[in-house]
Amino acid sequence: MFNIKDKVKLLDFFKTLNQDELDILFGISNINSYPKGYTLYYEEELKDKIYFLVEGVAKTYKVDRQDNEIFLNYIYNDTLISEISSLDNNQIICLANTEFIQDSVVLEIDYTAFKEYFIKTNILTAQFLDEVLRKNKQLYCIIDREVVFDATAKVAYSLYDDLEMFNKLKRQDIANMLHIQPATLSRVLKKLLRQNIIEVEATTVSVLKKDELKKIFSGVSS
Repeated sequence: MFNIKDKVKLLDFFKTLNQDELDILFGISNINSYPKGYTLYYEEELKDKIYFLVEGVAKTYKVDRQDNEIFLNYIYNDTLISEISSLDNNQIICLANTEFIQDSVVLEIDYTAFKEYFIKTNILTAQFLDEVLRKNKQLYCIIDREVVFDATAKVAYSLYDDLEMFNKLKRQDIANMLHIQPATLSRVLKKLLRQNIIEVEATTVSVLKKDELKKIFSGVSS
């Protein structure tokens, strides 16, 4: 059995709450654990809770008409999982499928009560707005990756943004995630290696010139 008080302490989002406010939060929340491979929710589901990832890693994705998985992004610990598009409703429309890729621990909060006690009172409004804006920025990054970036820019952005995850995944999985061919991924990595932007030892990539990676996906590379 998880101690909710100990788990909430791991979330920066709630660090400004005093003891009385924390007691209210504990009363409207639960802590649950989920195994690797479990789907927290599917696209277009309605949820009356908001979810914070306390421990673990999740991924979000959509499925096209041919049942192909279209990767969107990873969600790490100490992060709001839920996508908030409106404060007017007491249910949240899930915009994508969300699946845990590691055993994970999640804080689940009654959405109606959360808005009543912490948003309408302005206790956590600033923090909530920051999370929504962060997710909005993340959406634009996804659009860039899928619509604007060529293969080299996709790989450069992936190395720049999440090198740790890049090195954890198999090359085939990275290629699928970026929607490029494995041979294309290999060519791009060799190109970056020749340019001394990265180095590769076995299957582990190290970044030598992070600024050069940024220039590639920012469109200012020479």
